[in-house]
Amino acid sequence: MKLPAKTFSVAAFGALILGTAPLTADNHAENGAAPDPIAIVDGEAERTARVAQELWEFAELGYLETRSSGLMQAELEGEGFRIETGIADIPTAFVAEWGESGPVIAILAEMDALPGINQSGSASRNPVDGKHAGHACGHNLFGAGSLTAAIAVKEWLEATGTPGRIRLYGTPAEEGGSGKVYMTRSGMFVDVDIAIHWHADDENSAAARTSLANRSAKFRFSGVSAHAAGAPERGRSALDGAEAMNMMANMMHEHMPQDARMHYVITSGGNAPNVVPDFAEVFYYVRHPDPEGVEQIWERLENAARGAALGTGTQVEWEVIHGNNPLLVNETLARAMHVNLERVGGVEYTPAELAWAEELQQSLGDAALPLSSAGEIQPYNRSLGYGSTDVGDVSWATPTVGVRTAAWVPGTSAHSWQAVAASGHSIGHKGAQVAAKAMALMAVQLFLDPEMRAAARAEFDAARGENYVYRSLLGDRDPPLDYRQ
Repeated sequence: MKLPAKTFSVAAFGALILGTAPLTADNHAENGAAPDPIAIVDGEAERTARVAQELWEFAELGYLETRSSGLMQAELEGEGFRIETGIADIPTAFVAEWGESGPVIAILAEMDALPGINQSGSASRNPVDGKHAGHACGHNLFGAGSLTAAIAVKEWLEATGTPGRIRLYGTPAEEGGSGKVYMTRSGMFVDVDIAIHWHADDENSAAARTSLANRSAKFRFSGVSAHAAGAPERGRSALDGAEAMNMMANMMHEHMPQDARMHYVITSGGNAPNVVPDFAEVFYYVRHPDPEGVEQIWERLENAARGAALGTGTQVEWEVIHGNNPLLVNETLARAMHVNLERVGGVEYTPAELAWAEELQQSLGDAALPLSSAGEIQPYNRSLGYGSTDVGDVSWATPTVGVRTAAWVPGTSAHSWQAVAASGHSIGHKGAQVAAKAMALMAVQLFLDPEMRAAARAEFDAARGENYVYRSLLGDRDPPLDYRQ
């Protein structure tokens, strides 16, 4: 039986987030009060842990997340969500929606793993034989926590009869594949009022932290193979072309803006020293706080590739793989998320978890932080983050807010084996639960507070400017569905 929306007012929610009027899922039927979103998420703890662990075991790479996407879709369909798959011509992308009318609140859910790194659930270094990827950025937790938050909000909407639609966007290939960019470009967020996301971290924070815009490409050099000793004059080394490009790019670092970043890996350079390689590939990332800054550096990098090919007698071509706009922060929403996170609190360790964390911290050296900080909420501020994310493009399509939680042992860096280990541990699962609670509270507040939605939209419109036109940094290319194959 649905309860009338009037039984839960904006004022009541204000009391709830301040902790002055705690409501529980158990007492709402007795006294007419709405269920507490925190209590609903607590009741879903087993699901959060189970889904997070299954995603961790799958460890599927970008655009290849068939089982991961299928698992999340099945969980949501079982809870009554309508599912639309194959979004933006991406087989593993999907949208799950519950509700028929009212404001649209979106929750983003990532799912892809990183190649070339894996780890068991051990607190000491222990790679898994034959496993070539791992959740070193915690996207298994991201997916599971967002799933739980969406289900909790659905249950709250259903119990209260509040008009509104809750959507979960299954977003593949964040790691270098820009899945959300293609979804944004195809118009999937045009009717969304507010989008909510989160990320695993080693601390709890709802700070308004922006990100760097970035673009990547694979530069492919073609040469002429020959016997490196018997006929070297006949060869033209593609690897020489790649290395000449890298040398010039490394010299560029001295003459780039301080907040810019550029890095690369050689993904193919030959197989035998006595064979002049006729093919080489180098994969580049360029980052800058402003999209125009990325494009200026990118032009110089392309010229370096052309010069390297000319000087080594080789040919070069390149394929843009991904490109992300920077996060457009919305402080109206960020400050509200901070209050919600403070109400939830941080991650508390059991004695067994504390012992595991202490063992893992031995590998962190000077980077280790007090384990007690996992239970603390960091002060609110506004800052520049040096990572990049395709959430950035979503944030230019609709007002967007995020939160980070201590799903990893304090001092852990993303993209490390320590992050893989914690992402597959109960510590990670607890971090996902904290995120789910904060996001559920935020969504409920947004459904109940049209003035906050309007204020967030006004800030968003002012930040974009009157003449803003969305433009992606990856151009009009199709999704690179085979970039991890």
